[in-house]
Amino acid sequence: MHKILYFGGQKSGKSNLAEQKTIQLSNVNMPYYIATYDNSFGDSEMKQRVNKHQNQRENRFITIEETKDLPKVIKEGETYLIDCLSMWLLNNIDLFEFQLLEQLHIIKNLNANIIFVLNDVSSGVIPLDKESRKYVDMSGIIGQVVAGFCDEVYEVKIGIEIRIK
Repeated sequence: MHKILYFGGQKSGKSNLAEQKTIQLSNVNMPYYIATYDNSFGDSEMKQRVNKHQNQRENRFITIEETKDLPKVIKEGETYLIDCLSMWLLNNIDLFEFQLLEQLHIIKNLNANIIFVLNDVSSGVIPLDKESRKYVDMSGIIGQVVAGFCDEVYEVKIGIEIRIK
């Protein structure tokens, strides 16, 4: 079983490439798409993004909507695309670091193909407000942890994947 990370900036093409890789790894069973966006915010622009992702993946995935507790929906022996860890982090921003890392530790040890998508938000300036700093810091920590246990890591720029691990 494989663990793979795709990371890059917004609209870099990482989700599309991660979907392709997930389908390649899924063998016989249809893969699962774990959608982490919490659509209770009433954000119409994000709703359009979600609709685009749904149309893009057509009927090639079984969709599971899980915004907070990723390990509870992952079964061993299956293939999953988690799109994306950035939204999962946002949904769990009030948790302590150790609680987030606990979930990742559980996922690391599951015998399943898991492809992760993560936005790279670490290349900008240090945010002025405390909540944004926590998000950027935790995103970097999560990225390091996930990259550390993944078999493959791809940075995506303008639709091109660059394997770095």
